[in-house]
Amino acid sequence: MKKEKTKCPWCIGDALMEAYHDTEWGVPVHDDTLLFEYLILDAFQAGLSWKTILHRREHFRKAFANFDYKKVAKFDQKKLDELMQNEGIIRNKLKVYSSVTNAQLFIAIQKEYGSFAKYIWQFTKYKTINKKLKTQMDIPAKTLEAEAMSKDLRKRGFKFVGPTICYAFMQAAGMVNDHLVGCFRYKEV
Repeated sequence: MKKEKTKCPWCIGDALMEAYHDTEWGVPVHDDTLLFEYLILDAFQAGLSWKTILHRREHFRKAFANFDYKKVAKFDQKKLDELMQNEGIIRNKLKVYSSVTNAQLFIAIQKEYGSFAKYIWQFTKYKTINKKLKTQMDIPAKTLEAEAMSKDLRKRGFKFVGPTICYAFMQAAGMVNDHLVGCFRYKEV
């Protein structure tokens, strides 16, 4: 009989959540397109569960031009109105409209730093922070690094980038390794 691998408890029981956990969550990301995707999805997650967003990810991907930030930055009123009618995504007007602003600011950061990855990874000194967490209760909602990231992004005009959202982004992008030490993915990432 094959022994099951120990996993972080929040992903168990949902095939999509388990697949995301097992292959994506916490893997260090330096690709600007994927970082933009996480930025958009984490903004839409505000006040909702990650499960809700993950189950709509393909709808978001289609609605937001495969997360091509150059295309999203050019979305006009007609496209925004279309998004507000799209039942496959979260139709929160502030979140939908902020995606365009955030895409424009994302491009501005690329011009300043050479890439968004170079900018964003400075908040963890360009390395993954391994916290060695033992239980789900040990996982913080935010950290000093997430607060610094949030403050700088907000100063630049980004929306939906509070410290908790920034921390979720850091987890997804592998800037922090919040897999529990008993999880098989902890050592892999």
